[in-house]
Amino acid sequence: MLLELESTFKSHKESFNDNFRLRIHRSLSWLKKAEQDADLDSQFISLWIAFNAAYARELSEQRDRATFNEFLLRICLFDNEKTIYHLVWKKFPQYIRLLLDNPFVFQPFWDFHNGKIAEKEYLKLEIKERERFFSALENQKTERILDVMFGRLYTLRNQIIHGGATYNSRVNREQLRDGCNVLKLLIPAMLQIMMENHSEIDWGKPFYPVVNANNIT
Repeated sequence: MLLELESTFKSHKESFNDNFRLRIHRSLSWLKKAEQDADLDSQFISLWIAFNAAYARELSEQRDRATFNEFLLRICLFDNEKTIYHLVWKKFPQYIRLLLDNPFVFQPFWDFHNGKIAEKEYLKLEIKERERFFSALENQKTERILDVMFGRLYTLRNQIIHGGATYNSRVNREQLRDGCNVLKLLIPAMLQIMMENHSEIDWGKPFYPVVNANNIT
């Protein structure tokens, strides 16, 4: 899949605007790195950076969640070949349920254990998210399934990036394995959709563009 994506990118990059070309180029570079990573921790980090390169616009955790939720909505909107749809409904059901059943990737679980919210509120939020998830399943709302799933993966990402997990720890192998399995299939599909619809929508300017220091006065 990666070779096909790289071939598509090389064949069409001259028709892409500079911002879009930079997004895809960066994301593909981290996907390639993920393929070379032998351990789950490094692989997950590389995959998340590839995802970040595809969607990110500005640095703000609250805004970041809103931005990637909007990105997921756009991806589903332009999923003309139903690639994401089939991945979610045919390939991912077991991974999605495993992530949903795993409290260690549910942020309110940690908010409760860190004394930010009461146990009653945590349990209420857990029930609410389950209801939202099963409603999405019943109505086959792919974007809502992705929202729930990436919410869990975002918590896992925070644990690793912010030093909340031990490298090669026994306690998070399950969620890391499931996360990598999901991202390895989803991110290439997302990049393909983006390239097929590069002129249909503004995918945004990367927060860190390439700047020539010689032009700074």
